[in-house]
Amino acid sequence: MPNIPVINVGDILELKKPHPCGEKIFTVARIGSDIKLICTGCQRVLMLDRVKVEKMIKKIISSGDNNGK
Repeated sequence: MPNIPVINVGDILELKKPHPCGEKIFTVARIGSDIKLICTGCQRVLMLDRVKVEKMIKKIISSGDNNGK
């Protein structure tokens, strides 16, 4: 069974491939069937399918503060 990462709003993710600006670190801004990521290098916003993002994650650097939500 595949290991599905738990992603929350505010998480900081390191992806396998870099953004065109050269940065690999992204912040999660929204969760749903699509995931909204913000590049920490150039502040561009990306909307990607959840399945695609789950495959692209190299590691979760830090978890967001969800305060029991």
